[in-house]
Amino acid sequence: MALTPSTMLPLGTPAPDFSLPNTNAEHGSNTVSLADYADAKVLVVVFMCNHCPYVVHVRNTLAQLGKDLAAKDCALVGISSNDVTTHPQDGPSYMTSEAQKSGYTFAYLYDETQDVARAYDAACTPDFYVFDQERRLAYRGQLDDSRPGNRVPSTGEDVRAAVDALLRGEQPSADQKPSMGCNIKWRG
Repeated sequence: MALTPSTMLPLGTPAPDFSLPNTNAEHGSNTVSLADYADAKVLVVVFMCNHCPYVVHVRNTLAQLGKDLAAKDCALVGISSNDVTTHPQDGPSYMTSEAQKSGYTFAYLYDETQDVARAYDAACTPDFYVFDQERRLAYRGQLDDSRPGNRVPSTGEDVRAAVDALLRGEQPSADQKPSMGCNIKWRG
């Protein structure tokens, strides 16, 4: 597995628009767009997939984070952009199974064209973006310091701290660490 860091999109960048098919029946909508989150106080976008060991390592934290954010009138949306011709286990039917098995209550969207991943300058899975209520990027980078094999428990502390700062009307710390994970599987 290739360890790839986030590209660290510039803070203040407006959230790129998206309208993608949702694979998570728990969430309800067949197609989900950025406009669907207009009422969310904070929006967390995570590029993820089913097979990446870095995502698998934090799946329980992701499931809990999605529930905790919803309780604060915030939202989390997952997006998978991997090329399914080379990684069929990241395709929509498998995403549906993964969402159910992992207890995801958030939308898990399929970016078949990879246009959304390119618009966000996403590089790895998982890759996190936290947008304020005006949908300006306030945080990008890692979920927390936990990685497979490093024995640090996954808590989501970095993303949670960014969300909590925004809910207090403050900017998150500018000291933001890139996420690390598998590279997005781009089409050839």
